[in-house]
Amino acid sequence: MIVLDDISLRLAGRLLIDHASVAIPENARVGVVGRNGSGKTTLFKALVGELELESGAIRLPNRTRIGRVAQEAPAGPDSLIERVLAADTERAALLHERETTADPMRMGEIEARLLDIDAHSAPARAATILAGLGFDESAQARPCSEFSGGWRMRVALAALLFTEPDLLLLDEPTNYLDLEGTLWLEDYLAHYPRTVILISHDRDLLDSSVDHILHLTGQKLTLYKGGFTSFDRQRRERLLLDQKARKKQEMQRAHMESFVARFRAKATKAKQAQSRLKALARMEPLADQVSEEAAAISIRHPEKLLSPPIVVMERVAVGYVPDKPILKGLDLRIDEDDRIALLGPNGNGKSTFAKLLADRLKPESGKFVRADKLEVAYLAQHQLDELDPEGTPASHVRHLMPDAPESKVRGRAAEMGFSGGAGDTKVSALSGGEKARLLIGLSTFFGPHLLILDEPTNHLDIEARAALIEAINDFPGAVILISHDRHLLEACADRLWRVSGGTVKPYDGDLDQYRREVLSKADGDRMTVDGRKDKAETKKEQPRRVPTGPIKKRIRELETKVEKLEATIAGLDVRLADPELHARKPLDAARFAKERSEAAEALAEAEEAWLAASAELEEAQG
Repeated sequence: MIVLDDISLRLAGRLLIDHASVAIPENARVGVVGRNGSGKTTLFKALVGELELESGAIRLPNRTRIGRVAQEAPAGPDSLIERVLAADTERAALLHERETTADPMRMGEIEARLLDIDAHSAPARAATILAGLGFDESAQARPCSEFSGGWRMRVALAALLFTEPDLLLLDEPTNYLDLEGTLWLEDYLAHYPRTVILISHDRDLLDSSVDHILHLTGQKLTLYKGGFTSFDRQRRERLLLDQKARKKQEMQRAHMESFVARFRAKATKAKQAQSRLKALARMEPLADQVSEEAAAISIRHPEKLLSPPIVVMERVAVGYVPDKPILKGLDLRIDEDDRIALLGPNGNGKSTFAKLLADRLKPESGKFVRADKLEVAYLAQHQLDELDPEGTPASHVRHLMPDAPESKVRGRAAEMGFSGGAGDTKVSALSGGEKARLLIGLSTFFGPHLLILDEPTNHLDIEARAALIEAINDFPGAVILISHDRHLLEACADRLWRVSGGTVKPYDGDLDQYRREVLSKADGDRMTVDGRKDKAETKKEQPRRVPTGPIKKRIRELETKVEKLEATIAGLDVRLADPELHARKPLDAARFAKERSEAAEALAEAEEAWLAASAELEEAQG
């Protein structure tokens, strides 16, 4: 068990955790959630001893091996498989000693220890982990120095997983992964045999891989049992109970204050009045628990939608070097309201396809037709670096509308979530999430007809991701999504296109089916490097499945509607339960009662629609 006993943490003079206590069970898999800047990464530094506690203590079991990803990407001439194997320092030392020792007794001890730590299967285990993170057999034999920083960070993650520490600390491990690597990591962590503490804003990862949620909010730590969905429900229920308790306490205080005001001057009631004064002094107001909601994300809508199709491709090829296309044979059509997610491992051409759509790459051959007056907004994965660190949100907006009055500039900055003084904050002082929100607003400034988002959730916390989903679903134009966040894809995408084998084609299955294909390792269901099925799979073709993505999206929308209506009804019930409301404000009471009746009727309709959609999904899944 890991015990955090009354700990306080301060960073750069700012108190992040204040006298918080929590006990993490042995072999628990814990997801740490909280707003960006709340202190999650600082907590990790305290766990590994890099940051001294202001007060309290952290107690770990004796001889706990703690592991986390190295901050610097590995480099050098070592092959990927050699670098991962070298991470097990005990195995490496024993193998070296076995080659040099002449003592037969010591040789026997070495062999026994190698057998104990299962050293002989290490190459196979290392290769499996590297393969899961996107490195095929040929890539595993190449030197680290040949790979980019993002891919080398995957090697660092593979090395950490290979060592299987007693306490595995992971801070946003999916930031360098594609959807396929994320799906593999979800499955790997779900079966990890020791303790995991994971910082992530990926709802699906937190639902699939952990059995506890550690919530950091208001400088306190609270441990919930279950995944993120269970935590979110428990938190909402707690907020509602706190709201009711606070309302009850306010009524009690008002009653006591009224008694004291009326009777403290009367001798016969003086003792009772003094008693109530003491009770009031002891009755500390309950903290007002505010629901954590991110600022809205602004995606400017086009003034007028274009007639479909907005993009048509016939036998199109595109690449960076003449006569060496990355993608070819593209026969695709995009309509004005399409919501398309691109699937496929990094390196297969998803970003190349996005650049083709954004007119940043010209087709080498074939017919490529764009609608007249088509406006495209493209948010690239590493575009945050293009922001001027010395500029402000207001100055970036001013650059796009140089002739506009200051009031309009400030209004557009406020529309992006930077009102008042926030509009004058230097970009260098903004958080990653604030920079992402600014960049999305700037990229869509002129109201595009086609929005291309390449890993838009990097640097966004869970609440900001929810705001992004809402903004995308409200956007009336077409959207192309590249993301490792399955929750985002399921909530926003109606169609799936697969980028593999040097081309892009519609994918008939849903994300659940795609996940099964990615994780499949046996029974003739292994995927080849170019994304095609192998011979064993060809012999055993599965029956064509009805796409269930749109049905699942409708179910999620109905579930959200049901939750909102239930919260509305609960809030109205709290108001209607106040007897003074009916006595003092009967008109308000009647209005609340009418609103509750309408909400209850809408709730019944939404629940009925949800049942119908669930039955439709069950039938589609067979």
